[in-house]
Amino acid sequence: MPDVSLIRNIAIFGHGKCGKTSLAEAMLFTAGSTTRLGKVDAGNSVLDYEPEEVARKLTIGSSFHRYTWKKHQTYLIDTPGDDNFLNDARYAAAVTDGALFVIGAAQGVKFQTERVAAYVAEHELPAIIFVTKMDRERASFAKVVEGIKESLPFNGVPLHLPIGAEADFRGVVDLVSQKAYEFEPETGKVKEIDIPNDMADEVAVAREALMEQVAETDDDLIERFLEEGALTEEELRQGLVAAVRKGQVHPILAGVGVANRGTELLLDAINAYLPDPSQRPARMGVHPESGEPVELAPKPDAPFSALVFKTITDPYAGQMTVFKILSGTLSGDSFYNATKQATERFGQALVLEGKEQKPVKETVCGMVVAVAKLKETVTGDTLCAPEAPVVYELPPPIEPVVSYAVKAKSKDDEEKLFAALARMTEEDPTLRLERSKQTKETLLSGVGQLHLTVTGEKIKRKFGVEMELAKPKVPYLETIKAKATAQGRHKKQTGGRGQYGDAWIEIEPLPRGGGFVFEDRIVGGVIPRQYIPAVEKGIQETMENGVVAGYPMVDVKVALFDGSYHTVDSSEMAFKIAGSLAFKNAVQQANPVLLEPIMEMKIWVPKECVGDVIGDLNGRRGRVMGMDSEEKVEVITAQVPMAEVLEYAPDLTSITGGRGRFTMKLSHYEELPAQLAEQVVAAAKEDG
Repeated sequence: MPDVSLIRNIAIFGHGKCGKTSLAEAMLFTAGSTTRLGKVDAGNSVLDYEPEEVARKLTIGSSFHRYTWKKHQTYLIDTPGDDNFLNDARYAAAVTDGALFVIGAAQGVKFQTERVAAYVAEHELPAIIFVTKMDRERASFAKVVEGIKESLPFNGVPLHLPIGAEADFRGVVDLVSQKAYEFEPETGKVKEIDIPNDMADEVAVAREALMEQVAETDDDLIERFLEEGALTEEELRQGLVAAVRKGQVHPILAGVGVANRGTELLLDAINAYLPDPSQRPARMGVHPESGEPVELAPKPDAPFSALVFKTITDPYAGQMTVFKILSGTLSGDSFYNATKQATERFGQALVLEGKEQKPVKETVCGMVVAVAKLKETVTGDTLCAPEAPVVYELPPPIEPVVSYAVKAKSKDDEEKLFAALARMTEEDPTLRLERSKQTKETLLSGVGQLHLTVTGEKIKRKFGVEMELAKPKVPYLETIKAKATAQGRHKKQTGGRGQYGDAWIEIEPLPRGGGFVFEDRIVGGVIPRQYIPAVEKGIQETMENGVVAGYPMVDVKVALFDGSYHTVDSSEMAFKIAGSLAFKNAVQQANPVLLEPIMEMKIWVPKECVGDVIGDLNGRRGRVMGMDSEEKVEVITAQVPMAEVLEYAPDLTSITGGRGRFTMKLSHYEELPAQLAEQVVAAAKEDG
């Protein structure tokens, strides 16, 4: 059985294109897990292997690998940093034991950096920060350190100081050991050198700051530090280990992922400072039946439990379920899915290494493992031993904010497309597929335009069907504002038995949300009882298809109060048609109007962009309902007509320079202004 104390489980976080995957590739190569240094820009990365990732030079989904370094086995999750795909980063943060947080030295801390850092902080993950791309023009280690202290929820303290800058970056000084290391230009391997003379003062000041930060995390150490004025190297090292594992200090290292500089020292730091699984707090779950709290220790001898945080769909290999083992060991050929309350059988346990899968005989808590072709299990489910049932929770998926009407390019592929979309929604919980009753369109919702575009590309590649996206129709409704009375008379003579139905109705508006009310006021048998339900059915069917512009009609009360019938020619069908005609006639007299959906929006924007965003909302017929301040951002709550925000995401990105985000949901319906209603009616007639 693997020694848990020698296991590390880390996820790599950072904003899009900050250098995460390039650094991960260098780590794998340095540790000997790969035989060549994969490069994202060259399209030969081991971790970004999906064609959609290669084409865009962008991580789209979490990928997995492992490496062994100085007897420690580390399971690595490389997460996306682009806003469209952040849910994978969020889920990785919920299961991993430690974080490697990457920041580009020239780019520095971005708005998206703060968002990803919040996931790390939310789960109180011990973290090492790595400042990469130190060889780039305008790279500044000092500015990044300052940005971390100002903007991120980390207590960032340099563990290394860079030797040289930009093109002259050639090594680092380790402040704990007080040793300097130079990187060989070709291989990136380290060799020990003397600390440069011109850095002596800088090193002394930085080491003092490191000692002070570490000492403040422990009463004994602060006492020693105040008495002696310094800590020994061993005290500093041990204090730093404890402080990092408790999340009190976040050491900052420096290097270059693409050139493989600084990765040896980073691998050493991961072994030394980040916790093994047994050193993390036990995850709290609940009993699936009683709801009582359940706590299983992250130790090999505890009952088995695991949390599924990723599903990979492959039309050939079948569905791959990826989970982190939280307690115990996985053995046998079945486990219990406590979320679904079903027993699942599986074949081999696999460890993912990029796109490759390697069978593994022994598993233990801390490992990230995959199994293929489970029948019931989806992302977010808990797997466990049947005798120790437990259910853990993943955070809810990021809410989709853009929706498009979706259809197959070829009508013959409709069924195939929707089968593929069903599979994709299993893989990606931020996708949502639903049918609009009003517009009869199938809507695919996602986190952004790129998210849906990539989904279409994956479907074409994996399932051989092309998907088309179109701007969705607005699901307007129709209603009336006045009372009216009208007759519907259906009389047809075609030789033999004819058709005859005659109905008089009165209609009046109901309060918003009132739905449909039908009142039978027939007296004296002027319409036989068996035909009255047919009149109601005719009215309801007409309401579904609308009278003004083909949209469903709502909030109407209808009273059937008079009519006539023919003993031979009357039938249910005749009265159904009469009811429909009466309703259409009455609506035309009852001041019919269109109702438009109003969305409730929450928009997070930098303080300096508030005026521009509010001005833009006003131009969209929006109403600002309130504002709240959060650190560095304002949260605007607004009500805006759906028609005005169907493609809001790129506009908000443009206004805020990519620093804004929003959520929206349907709030209510309001009357559409007459001028706009005329345009909608005209468009409906043109389409119809």
